[in-house]
Formats: sequence, structure tokens, C-alpha cells
Amino acid sequence: MKTPAQVTSYIYELERVGLSVEEIKKAIIEFASNSKKTRFYFKDMEKAVQEKIPTAKAREIKKAASELVNEGTLIYFSTGSTTMYGLKERCASDEPQQ
Repeated sequence: MKTPAQVTSYIYELERVGLSVEEIKKAIIEFASNSKKTRFYFKDMEKAVQEKIPTAKAREIKKAASELVNEGTLIYFSTGSTTMYGLKERCASDEPQQ
């Protein structure tokens, strides 16, 4: 059984993650909008988000990116050997890469 302090800590962590997911989404969209490239690797996106939100962990960034893909804001590209992301509105006019 958890102590009240452990429960409070767990609830705080859930709230922090819930709030930071929205912040991370905003940072991802900002990075994707301002990026010179229309498609980018996860590591590039992770580095940009962590510059704005140093406490963001890779797992949280991946979760936020997945949510943006599910919402239709980001597009997920797989070339077989690599995986890339892109902002849907910027990639719509982009020719498919080969």
C-alpha cells in the first residue's frame, strides 16, 4: 500500500506529464514550422524540444509526436531504413522522396 506522500507524488507526476505533453506538442509544431527542411528525424525534433523544455524526456516527446500524427498535424514517413516526421501542411506540396 502506498503512503499518502507517494500517492501525492504520483498524482503530481501525472499532472506534470499531462501539462508537458501539450507544451511538447507546441514545441514540436514550432520546430516543424520553422525548420528549413520539410521532413526531419526524431533526434532532430528531440534536440529542438529539449532546448525549449530541458526536462522533456525522449519517451514524452515520442508520445506527443505520436499524438500529433494521430491528430493529423504531423505526417510519419518510413523509407524502410529510416523514419522521419513532417508537418502535414508543409509536406502536402512536397514531392515524394525516393
